[in-house]
Amino acid sequence: MIPSDTRPLFPVERQALLELLRSLEPADWTKPTVCPGWSVADVTAHILNDYMRRISGSRDQHGGAAFRDGETLPAYLARVNEEFVRAMRQCSPHLVIELLAQLGPELDLIWAATDLEGPAHLDVSWAGLSVSPGWLDIAREYTEFWVHQQQIRDAVYRPGADDVSMLRPVLVTFLHALPSALHDRIRPSGATVRFEVVGPAGGCWTGVSDGQRWELTTSQAVEPTASVRMDQDTLWRLASRGITVETARRRSELRGDQELAESATTLLAVVA
Repeated sequence: MIPSDTRPLFPVERQALLELLRSLEPADWTKPTVCPGWSVADVTAHILNDYMRRISGSRDQHGGAAFRDGETLPAYLARVNEEFVRAMRQCSPHLVIELLAQLGPELDLIWAATDLEGPAHLDVSWAGLSVSPGWLDIAREYTEFWVHQQQIRDAVYRPGADDVSMLRPVLVTFLHALPSALHDRIRPSGATVRFEVVGPAGGCWTGVSDGQRWELTTSQAVEPTASVRMDQDTLWRLASRGITVETARRRSELRGDQELAESATTLLAVVA
């Protein structure tokens, strides 16, 4: 694990989002996004849903909507997200912007009160840990907001809020999905997968096997068992499934143990 504190980034990301939303023309709100069936207005409503659900759960200990019998977590999230977005189509973009501006600071207070090394309020399932640390839970939320903002920017043809200070924590957080992607590939202790991300926010990280499990490290493998090289834009879109695994592989260089390299390119940092 590579601990990080993303809490100072939330006001920065939110300010960029609010400035973007306030600049949109009425027609922009109806433009389709990469999220199937969702417009710019719908993705914005979904961000508001994330704010409200997190404040309700973490601050107010509210359990939220109940699972249906036999419903999986991905199915549950897809259902409740769609229900909220559909209901919010009754509300104006101006109102949604106001709510985001008002509720954002409440989230900041929640993060400020969180023990970064203690157990997370919500485990990060895609990281493959039995108990997630608080800092990873918070970082996961940051990536959620950042990615949705990029989806809006893509839809309205605006440059991304992707300077190094904002994007690098997204990339590092998403790479914590690498051990899960390699989970079924058992290799001898000391086997390594080097993951090189090209771009100003990129760098090199290494998945190291202990013979049973994989761990993400910042160590530099001189002669890795396998390696993957992709640019920063490809990584965040792959991890959030804005592009397919096949597309990501075409944009990347895979070397060494082919099974390991191909498994590394299946990393998924969202619940799906």
